[in-house]
Amino acid sequence: QVQLVESGGGLVQPGGSLRLSCAASGRSFSGYWMAWFRQAPGKERELVASVDWHIGSISTYLADFVKGRFTISRDNAKNTAFLQMSTLKPEDTAVYLCAVGPYHSTDPGDYNYWGQGTQVTVSS
Repeated sequence: QVQLVESGGGLVQPGGSLRLSCAASGRSFSGYWMAWFRQAPGKERELVASVDWHIGSISTYLADFVKGRFTISRDNAKNTAFLQMSTLKPEDTAVYLCAVGPYHSTDPGDYNYWGQGTQVTVSS
């Protein structure tokens, strides 16, 4: 059974940092992409960042609204992806969800597996 478990969310002040983790289990994800989406109340789910899972290479994607502030990385040995978030803004407040799919896509419908999400709140 495939499981994606997110952790690392919480309350942070504007300008602060958080590191999210997504631990995947239940199958091999070699060749897949792991992505971080976010969804704020009343808004559509949007892609924040993604990283591929090809052994020996790495490709990443960052949405324009997080470039220069967020980075995505992975640990193949632990089947875990990380989203390092810095210079957080109130508009970054959302539930952050990790997802796994066979290719990079901004469409949530293209991802096969989803975690439950972790809340990130940026507020003073």
